[in-house]
Amino acid sequence: MSSQSAPSTIPRQRIRDLLPTLHLGRYQPGPKNSLTDIPGVLVHTESIHSSPAYPDAPPNDINTGVTTIIPRKDWFHKACFAGMFRFNGSGEMTGAHLIEEMGLLFSPIIITGSFGVGSAYNGIYEYAIRENCDKNGKVDWFLLPVVAETFDGFLHDVSKFAVTPKHVIDGIDKASSDPVKEGNTGGGTGMICHYFKGGTGSSSRVVPGEDGKSYTVAALVQANYGKMWDLKIGGAPIGRLIYEEQKRKIEENPDDPELLAQANLLFKVKKEKDKKDGSIIIILATDAPLHPQQLQRLAKRATVGLSRVGGYGTNSSGDVFLAFSTANKLNVQTVTVGQASVDPYKAREVSVTMTDDQTINALFEASADAVEEAIYNVLCMAETMDGNGNKIEGLNLERVKELMQKYL
Repeated sequence: MSSQSAPSTIPRQRIRDLLPTLHLGRYQPGPKNSLTDIPGVLVHTESIHSSPAYPDAPPNDINTGVTTIIPRKDWFHKACFAGMFRFNGSGEMTGAHLIEEMGLLFSPIIITGSFGVGSAYNGIYEYAIRENCDKNGKVDWFLLPVVAETFDGFLHDVSKFAVTPKHVIDGIDKASSDPVKEGNTGGGTGMICHYFKGGTGSSSRVVPGEDGKSYTVAALVQANYGKMWDLKIGGAPIGRLIYEEQKRKIEENPDDPELLAQANLLFKVKKEKDKKDGSIIIILATDAPLHPQQLQRLAKRATVGLSRVGGYGTNSSGDVFLAFSTANKLNVQTVTVGQASVDPYKAREVSVTMTDDQTINALFEASADAVEEAIYNVLCMAETMDGNGNKIEGLNLERVKELMQKYL
């Protein structure tokens, strides 16, 4: 959706670069201000704009992708504690029942478009088989892949199954500790946020611990939700101001072809979003020693960051949040069909570390702040996209800077 008649002259940049004085919480970001500030966490994003399976697809029809998050390199054998929160459940995150039951994460986390879930699921299995099969190519272990989705059908032709298992295998192989690429990338390639171009964003915070220690909590979001007039930045009603400005222009100049085209596009986007407001997936990671119940509580705090920007969990939105901690390493795959290194009928003690609940507030606060900033980074980094016969414009950063002057 166009936000004004004149294009922005400001290049795409993160929210801290655009608005240096914007208050984004009490705690400082990590060195990358990204999910990969958590030691051992690896990420890869891949956008998909073509497919050999559809050589005759019209130009710009395929706009989807895959985001791969590796909790730790040895994710197959060493689980992380994890917890989930479902703010609104009109969406999918496979493997969720196991996480809620056992509090363990021992799978890559893949985020993609709704119609890519099946291929992504198979991709995790194919990678795991490649790396963990016996000499005959067979396996006797158990694994439930974790794959989440948001719907990219406005800018991407979802009848084109462009995501393949190989994209996921490549994502696991290539995942790195580099800062997460943001905007039109990975699973967020074809997404829309508050009627502007949406996508992938990330942020982190460092919080103090006792005895000179510090802990990091970080967020990665795939944002595909929201209405323009609900968008807020630092509490300022920027989306409503842009919407009312555009509405006033078309009322004053009803015959202006450019404004008329913008108004028609706004109506089209609104109609589509009223049918299916497209969801947000939020992944929180931390190196603080949290157990599954604490991580479930951490995941709930993602809702605070989302609400600050203007999300309130519409009926058709899939707002699913997952938090995991890398602090403890839990052995898995110790009991398989073919062998067992422990006796499943003899209780065995293991030692874990945890955080005192009475000292957890900074992690809660930092989680909300990181989610809020990650969504801003989506909007600031995502670029205008033509796709599937439609067009969604990136948020006009120059106009945002002008409107924010009275609020900073």
